Amino acid sequence: SCIERTIVEMQRRLDNVVGTCSHNAVFSLAYLRVTEDVRDASKAGVFEDRVWLAQEDAVFARMYFEAYDRWASGERQGVPEAWLLAFDAARDRKVNGLGNFLMAMNAHINRDFPYLLAAIGITKPDGTTRKADHDAYNSRLAALYQPVLKEVADRFDPSADDIELGPVDDSTAYLILQSWREGVWRNAERLLLAPNAAARAQVEREIELMAAGVARTLQAMFAADPAVRDAWCAEHGGQKPADATAAPATSPGSSRAGTVRLRLPRKALRLTSRRLRIPVACPRGAGSCRGTLTVQRPRGRGIRLGRAPVRLAAGRTTRVTVRIGPKARRALARDRGRARLTLRRSGVTKQRAVTRRSLRVRLR
Repeated sequence: SCIERTIVEMQRRLDNVVGTCSHNAVFSLAYLRVTEDVRDASKAGVFEDRVWLAQEDAVFARMYFEAYDRWASGERQGVPEAWLLAFDAARDRKVNGLGNFLMAMNAHINRDFPYLLAAIGITKPDGTTRKADHDAYNSRLAALYQPVLKEVADRFDPSADDIELGPVDDSTAYLILQSWREGVWRNAERLLLAPNAAARAQVEREIELMAAGVARTLQAMFAADPAVRDAWCAEHGGQKPADATAAPATSPGSSRAGTVRLRLPRKALRLTSRRLRIPVACPRGAGSCRGTLTVQRPRGRGIRLGRAPVRLAAGRTTRVTVRIGPKARRALARDRGRARLTLRRSGVTKQRAVTRRSLRVRLR
């Protein structure tokens, strides 16, 4: 019943923030889904000690509730720095949805979790370790990562599950979270094995500094313009996608992407001074077009020859310059100037995020 009561409270808190498109709703939703899965895992017999796991889950959630409630009331004293950075970044709309997710996960795992484990105990009454139950959830977390971010993308930020545009991919993100959970256990052991108050205080300082440092790194990595995200959430109201009354806006362009047109001339593009200038157009009514343009070898070979960022206002056309190094030039020569263009656009649903074109490059 501990987990069931926790889920009821999480749903109440999500309902309070979802309608305003608060960026803090991302973690509120993600934490709810994880807790629902922990309940299901417990019922499925994944954990050896269900009572201990339920108590761990309830106390862990309470730590998050208390940190958020203090911050929301303006009481910053007593709120861990990693949480302040995560909550402030969400309030100030400084990062994208994936950034909100990872910053809050960092605060909750790297900062809160060691204290939780040290408080409730990491050994059984007979003195043996409980680490098997701690590790048992790693594979469940791996399977949960994609569906949770997809729901975040559907409801709040369409780029949240477009991992290819970010500095991490699915497998890397999972390994990050798994390594955090391993570090958590080791820090809990350090807290419990500290020989005196001064030694424990040193461990606590290291935990706080590490979590705050990771938070600052994530904030820099996932900094984003909130305009597209907030427009999307306002259109959907943050409700479940099945209940949405407004469909996402579409725009002209390629039949596959429907987002950004690559206006290629009939003649081959000329490679000059190790630079390839590629015309790109952003359709009217599509919102700003941001993303990455990649030049690759033909299909089946898939080696990247060069890439460049794209930032373009709606209705505007520009030429994106992609640098082609000596090795890439030799590869183009071997392929007789044949190449592929891939433009991945951020800020749109994943199904409309990619435009691909074949390309001929004239080499001097």
